[in-house]
Amino acid sequence: MVIVFVSCIGGFVVSGGNPISLVHAGEIMIICGIGLGILVVSSPTSVLIGLKIDIIKAFKGGIASKEKFIDLLVLLYELFMLGRRKGTPALDEHVSDPQNSSIFTKYPSFLNDAGLVEFLCNSLRPIVDGRCKPAEIGGILKAELNSREAEAGRSIKAIEMISDALPGVGIVAAVLGIINTMSNLEDPSSVGAKVAAALSGTFLGIFLAYGIGIPLGRLVSLNQTQEFLYYHIVERSVSGFATGLSPIMAVEIGRRSLDNLIQPSADELEEKCKDAAKGG
Repeated sequence: MVIVFVSCIGGFVVSGGNPISLVHAGEIMIICGIGLGILVVSSPTSVLIGLKIDIIKAFKGGIASKEKFIDLLVLLYELFMLGRRKGTPALDEHVSDPQNSSIFTKYPSFLNDAGLVEFLCNSLRPIVDGRCKPAEIGGILKAELNSREAEAGRSIKAIEMISDALPGVGIVAAVLGIINTMSNLEDPSSVGAKVAAALSGTFLGIFLAYGIGIPLGRLVSLNQTQEFLYYHIVERSVSGFATGLSPIMAVEIGRRSLDNLIQPSADELEEKCKDAAKGG
């Protein structure tokens, strides 16, 4: 965003423009007000709340963390080892109260993600309770994951919708400015300034759409893709364990789901899992 603003305003200044001439309270009020109104009318409260959270995450950055992925994989390994040694009912105390679990509390980076904790616990409960066959758990988890991804995608659609609307809103602001100019032609010396103010509305609408809105929507989309890798690891690893894979092979499936840049090596993961087993 800094690059976009500096390039745009800097180029305008270098070519002889005055940046103050781009700032007109009336045009800004029209564009921002209509844009906000469109967003509120077209989005239920849940979408607006999700959009706020996603935008904050986009500015903070750091959605994907190799350390957090390793913590998740080692946590899954510990749970699977416990289930393999003592039987899946032994997982009940950890799934029922993760905040006080002797295993979960070892991995605060995971425990701080309420949505991921809920998804993992919900994934393990059918196995612990024996309410479904092992081969069925994969379909259940995929259905829940698809629902969560569809819900999260509403934020992206909202950003895309407002980005598509902003150029048109800028034209509305410009037309209103021209109407204002044409209705006050008694002072010819003010016509130029009023037309410039009207055109700044068109500029602002297009600038906000293509300089901020569309890139922001793309960033939110990429962040969500990275964030849902955690969920896919849980879904694939739990499904593998439920169907009889050994704990290390179940988490290996999860490891291979990661991008190369954040994927720990097989030896690194195995070493972490061995350290966790010794600690247990």
